[in-house]
Amino acid sequence: MKYAYSNEQMRRFDEAAIAAGTPSLTLMERAGEALARAVKEALARTEGGDALFVCGGGNNGGDGFVAARILHEAGEDVAALCIAEKFSKDCEAVKAKYRGEVLGRMPRRRYAVVVDCLFGTGLSRPAEGENAALIGWMNACGAYVIACDIPSGLSSGGIALGPCVCADETVTMGQLKECLILSDGADNAGKVTVADIGIAGDESGAEIWEDADVKTFFPKRRSNTHKGTYGSACILAGGAYSGASFLAAGACLKSGAGYTKLCVTGELYPHAIGKLPAAILREVKALDGDILASDAIAVGMGSGVSERLYVYIAELLTNYTGTLVLDADALNTISAYGTELLAKHACRVILTPHPKEFSRLTERPVKEILSDPVGAAQAFARRYGVTVLLKNNRSVIADGTRVAINPTGSPALAKGGSGDVLSGLLAGTCARGIAPFEAACVASYLLGRAGEIAAEEMGEYAPDPSDIIVRLAKAQCSLWC
Repeated sequence: MKYAYSNEQMRRFDEAAIAAGTPSLTLMERAGEALARAVKEALARTEGGDALFVCGGGNNGGDGFVAARILHEAGEDVAALCIAEKFSKDCEAVKAKYRGEVLGRMPRRRYAVVVDCLFGTGLSRPAEGENAALIGWMNACGAYVIACDIPSGLSSGGIALGPCVCADETVTMGQLKECLILSDGADNAGKVTVADIGIAGDESGAEIWEDADVKTFFPKRRSNTHKGTYGSACILAGGAYSGASFLAAGACLKSGAGYTKLCVTGELYPHAIGKLPAAILREVKALDGDILASDAIAVGMGSGVSERLYVYIAELLTNYTGTLVLDADALNTISAYGTELLAKHACRVILTPHPKEFSRLTERPVKEILSDPVGAAQAFARRYGVTVLLKNNRSVIADGTRVAINPTGSPALAKGGSGDVLSGLLAGTCARGIAPFEAACVASYLLGRAGEIAAEEMGEYAPDPSDIIVRLAKAQCSLWC
């Protein structure tokens, strides 16, 4: 397992390293050395190419001047471009040691490698004027672009504030940063390498699960087991959108749960007959003992928003003692009729909103949520004592104490129905006895991996949610490869 940190956490780690006796100039020298190694490797692939360091006046620019000096002294063909008028103390000190060419405007010639050292983690507003023009030039220059620490223009939440460097590679200093894997960061950072410069992290960051972490939740099964050993999951469905419930139940069947129950209202029952023979199909008129005996229940997929559903959710929260997954219209119904029912619940609760649904739940703008998805998910989870799986290209899982960012996924999942697949997979994973936070991490990881496999086999445009369900088995098998 790895950890990713916010820009604010990284500032604290940086200050702690300096307070412990490592001078800030030493940290800058180490960062420059790491950046120089990456640039030298990129230059070696160009067979005699040259590099341009685009440096700002802050410490990010200082890292660039250190790297440019190291490469210049080693005989590499490098230059620096700097239009800054003000410099941090450390940047000014290392700039004075650089004896290579310094340009004062954008060059007409083409470089093989361009290194973005314009802004670091301190940027809080869109780049303007000449700086915005520099970012545009770096994106259009046709060179191999390496970003120092983070691509210039990227916010702490991974959102491109305006013009933002789209790097082929990012060398980030000290520890992995959240912004490099969230939202736009997943596209703009390119290949990410973490350089060890002597800044220690801790376990306060967002967890980044890996194959080995997910694999522990799929131990080899003992032969002396049966369907009752692996729990029962219920997909509770109703309303006009029958496909959502079938997708959820289909994914649940791939989760490893012993029983998958598809409990539908009367209007859906005739359409559900024969659709999923492996699922236990029932027509349901009320929440009865069989439903409440399920180890996990998922509700809301394709159900529509209604006061009737709100009453069902309230009853489940009061009387159910398993794990309840609230998705889609269950979330929209809670938003419409009142979130106060979440304040007290007898069961374990997982909410799986996408940003717009979470905006309705929290009455906060989507833009504000995406500016700090980790903080937003954690605050809601802590307030209501629930687990939040905030879906996006890199989903955030939070339970008020722990937080994780799911590293897997593909644009192939950007289709209606992918969330239904996730909810069914999550319900089945919970039914196996896995706690909500871990179950959400496991289900998100496997859904993302299945999306990656589908994209490899079919491209990013063609896969539909049924193709993702088919590839959940391959996603599980990939953990052992």
